Amino acid sequence: MKLVTFHCRGHRSIGKVEGTQVIDLPASDRSLPGTMLELLQGGPALMQRVRDVRAAEAVTYPLADVRLDAPVPNPSKFLAIGMNYRKHVQEAIAGGITVPDSQVWFNKQVSCVNGPFEPVQMPRVSDRLDYEAELGVVIGRRCRHVSEADAPSVIAGYVVCNDVSVRDWQLRSPTMTLGKSFNTHGPFGPWIVTPDEIADPHALQMRMLVNGECRQEVSTGEMIYNVWQQIAYLSTVMTLEAGDVIATGTPSGVGAANKPPRFLGVGDVMRVEIDGVGHIENVVVAEAA
Repeated sequence: MKLVTFHCRGHRSIGKVEGTQVIDLPASDRSLPGTMLELLQGGPALMQRVRDVRAAEAVTYPLADVRLDAPVPNPSKFLAIGMNYRKHVQEAIAGGITVPDSQVWFNKQVSCVNGPFEPVQMPRVSDRLDYEAELGVVIGRRCRHVSEADAPSVIAGYVVCNDVSVRDWQLRSPTMTLGKSFNTHGPFGPWIVTPDEIADPHALQMRMLVNGECRQEVSTGEMIYNVWQQIAYLSTVMTLEAGDVIATGTPSGVGAANKPPRFLGVGDVMRVEIDGVGHIENVVVAEAA
């Protein structure tokens, strides 16, 4: 399934995409909740009711007529791993960054969450705006101490992410959080693709295009730490909640690593594509006064 949060005809709802139609789930079945978090928290029984809703008997809208929001507009956590592709690690080392021998994690504060096709702001305080194409994972249930073997069972689905980064602010703190958390700098979507549609999350082609030029391209199979290892590592430390978003790392080709650097400017268009998941596209705009 492809699950969405959307706006249409003056209201916000959650839905299921079938072909070129969006099924408005709570409008079609009053027993279904009105938000994605509630749906994910409802577990397998609720998700099965979603699967049972058929377009022929439901309230639907043309996909072209709705505005897609971030599938989970209010996750409790937005976590991202750094240095998870070997060529990107080489870029970092060449730039003077020390890379540890363990997984490198940071927070993107959830106020950065943005829709899959909404503008991304160029901060007034920096001109070092950069892009990072990433496969995202949405957690499907509350969990702790998850083994690598059990990790697939806690995943609600997959999304396309752009870990938009402000490079000079990223260096202001060892945690990197400030440079990763500017408002609008966490677009993801366009929908949650459930695991039954993704045979192997480590066999997907991913690319970043800026103004139509391919800047990043990789197979997710080139991750240093795979998705299962990431979930096992994080859940050793903290409880993961339904709706939490995990960005699984970016490959080489970021703007900061170019010589000279190729940072983004107002008017630039970033498009992240992941085969089997979808694409998101965001234009850079000046931050409002």
